[in-house]
Amino acid sequence: MSAPLKLSPSAPAAESAEGRRPRALVIAEAWRELGPGVAALSNGSGRPLARTLKLILDPLVIRPVQNPGLAGGTLTSDAAAELHDRIRAAGGDLTAAAAWFLELKAARRRLRITDGNPQEKYFQRCFELARTSGPPSADADVVAAEVVTEIAEASGDSLLAQVRELLRDETAATRLGEELGDAWARRPGPGPAAASASESAETVAAALDACPTGDGSAPLSLLVDGSAGSTAGARLADDGAAQQLGLTRHLLPPAPRLGETASKRDLPLPFDRSIFERLFAALSGGARVDLGIDAEELIAAEIVRSTSAWQLGEEDSRVAMLLGAEASTALDAGRAAQPTAAHRLLAARWHREAYVRRALRLPEGASGVPASVVDDIRTVRRGYLRRLWVRLHGRELREQPLDPRDVWDLLDGVLRSVVMDQRQRLKTMMVRGADEREATEAA
Repeated sequence: MSAPLKLSPSAPAAESAEGRRPRALVIAEAWRELGPGVAALSNGSGRPLARTLKLILDPLVIRPVQNPGLAGGTLTSDAAAELHDRIRAAGGDLTAAAAWFLELKAARRRLRITDGNPQEKYFQRCFELARTSGPPSADADVVAAEVVTEIAEASGDSLLAQVRELLRDETAATRLGEELGDAWARRPGPGPAAASASESAETVAAALDACPTGDGSAPLSLLVDGSAGSTAGARLADDGAAQQLGLTRHLLPPAPRLGETASKRDLPLPFDRSIFERLFAALSGGARVDLGIDAEELIAAEIVRSTSAWQLGEEDSRVAMLLGAEASTALDAGRAAQPTAAHRLLAARWHREAYVRRALRLPEGASGVPASVVDDIRTVRRGYLRRLWVRLHGRELREQPLDPRDVWDLLDGVLRSVVMDQRQRLKTMMVRGADEREATEAA
């Protein structure tokens, strides 16, 4: 019988010479360097959870399909270095994703959602939030509730599903359609202003000067008590006024349809949405599951809201739209005078963005910024007001009153959100362009 096969002492040396290292060990070492900020995505030994690897690291950071050299069980020294660098470079996004996961889990508890595994449901959305919005900020609880509720909608056992079913019922839809027509036929006209136009303008300016410091309660209360938001909103019935603000594509806001379908990727402008699209945008984005209202009551309330000034139901929301419409004039290109602190702060946030300065400074088509983003930059005030309306409408459906101390956070937060979206679009376009160039060079 031949002697048992023994490992040659030269075999480990050959392996070492090639510099191959276990992939799992490289990942674990790089992960530990990220520190305690990724604890929510880690197991008890400080390594990434199996679901972290499956749902975040492999598909979104390492991308072994596009980088087959990083896919094996063992890696060459160059591949190990590249893998390490990829994880380290994504450290900021991974830390922010971990923070978002904690926010989403807290929102899940508040909303009393128990279905499914939160890691499976939320990990990839947390990384998406990290890439698009950065770490959680002041409105993180609102954003987290939006995401958790949107994911819960996929189960179909939701208030939105009940709304959809009701609108698909022919008898109910006929009744609600008549209710909608009657409500629009009886829309109230503009009420008498409680103050002159000059007095109202002075109070708006005082509110915009004071709200960034949190001291705007007095002028804001005057505006709410005087129905200044409703008075300003009534002027949107003039030809082209709402269109100019980017709230509708029509000269006059049309009466909405009831509708029964919606797509998040293709929602019309706010005043052009059907009743269902308005509820879809808000309910799939964070309305509480315990609103204490049934589907028919919810639709009836939205019909009434659609006939009101700014198509919002609360005067504090309308005043916030008035303030946003005035403060956002600071975003117009070439506007020199900045009369209030809010104007100056919004203008400073906007114009300190390098891509904004470049797009506005160079002739159209020569900025290097993609044309679609340039269009958004030049008409940013419209995009800003659309997003402000959506935030306020969502707050109303979530029954969140607008505290005067929160007004500046709202106005500034909307612009921050617009900026982050544009940054992400630019980043995505640049990465896509780089990938296309790599593919062309490799062909």
